Amino acid sequence: MKALVSIIMGSMSDLKIMEKAAIFLDEMEVPFEMNALSAHRTPDEVEDFAKNAKSRGIKVIIAGAGMAAHLPGVIAAMASIPVIGVPISASLQGMDALLAIVQMPPGIPVATVGIDAAQNAAILAAQIVAVGDDALAERLVNYKINLKNKIVKANEELSKVTFKHKV
Repeated sequence: MKALVSIIMGSMSDLKIMEKAAIFLDEMEVPFEMNALSAHRTPDEVEDFAKNAKSRGIKVIIAGAGMAAHLPGVIAAMASIPVIGVPISASLQGMDALLAIVQMPPGIPVATVGIDAAQNAAILAAQIVAVGDDALAERLVNYKINLKNKIVKANEELSKVTFKHKV
């Protein structure tokens, strides 16, 4: 089994957020790898990773970092495959990371999800991979059906909740 998605975090302190992506990819049976790389502390390793990810079979990179959140953009500058940035709320409620990741210069796009939204990054990565994988596409359809069913069930339960003035 070869990894199709790479989950990269700036340090182990990001694992609490980034593991949400790993859990989803695992549930969807998408092979992935996880590594810690720092745009500031291991720039040579980041460059080697970014330049060689595609040749290793990686289809999508999910990169998350808090505070000085340059990691997704640095990877995107050197990789020719999609990069999804996860802003992590390490400081300033994650707004600094969000702005650092979403405001990329022309030619260096980074798809960006909400603050701490690693699961959404994994869903997007799986949808990208599913373009060429019908079985994965079907698993994603079933996932979305289950999301709908949870809301339908919630409304059934809410219909039984009573209040004096609820109609």
